[in-house]
Amino acid sequence: MRANDLSAVTTIPAGAFGSQNAWQPLGMLESIHVRVGKESAPRPVTTVQAIAGFGLVGDRHASPLSPRQVLLAGSPAYRCLGMPAASLRENLRVDFSTGQLGSGDLVRIGSEAVLWVTFVCEPCNLLERRCPGTLKTIGADRGMLARVLRGGELRAGDEIAVCRAAAPVFSDDWQQRILHVARAVPEGFWISHRQLAQMAGVHTAYCRAFPRVLSRLPAQVARRVGSGAGMGAALPWNGAGLFDISRS
Repeated sequence: MRANDLSAVTTIPAGAFGSQNAWQPLGMLESIHVRVGKESAPRPVTTVQAIAGFGLVGDRHASPLSPRQVLLAGSPAYRCLGMPAASLRENLRVDFSTGQLGSGDLVRIGSEAVLWVTFVCEPCNLLERRCPGTLKTIGADRGMLARVLRGGELRAGDEIAVCRAAAPVFSDDWQQRILHVARAVPEGFWISHRQLAQMAGVHTAYCRAFPRVLSRLPAQVARRVGSGAGMGAALPWNGAGLFDISRS
């Protein structure tokens, strides 16, 4: 398989979702929101189609190269903090604490869709501006991010089950994710800082810190991240295989 073959990005082996006995009931999907285009507010919907390796149809965060295609938030956080609906900007609001989920867990929603939990969604300054005081109180309860492994229609009211530690684990430390992606760039290929940020699930504002973080890597690896200038015959890398669950 060629290193630049996009079909490798979401390879899923047979049996990747575990046996029926591996799934443990966890709760229910209470509500669904999508962020369409440049709309500032999440749009409530009763159903949405999840596409494997891409995300939710119509949502601005859908991307084959992102580990943060879907954000899950729990109703307990809303009740504890007394926030208005959709304040956490989640796609999926569930009736249990997302603190029960860990990176590498698989979450089945309804009978079809399966999500791969990636890492904690850190609260940001934008969230603080919308809900003053949130950064001091919410801790790790903003929610968990995920990729879509198996597509299907999601409906409010769907039952949710979890299969523990069935997929690769992502670090909650953004610097470790940057290093992980940089190491994955094959020899003879390169990526830009912006693409590195997308693949690691990091805001582009962090790009200015990338040279310092990448300095921890061998020079021949670190130089695969840049502007393309001086890369010689190297080709742009599109992340083929980066999210290949068959490697776990």
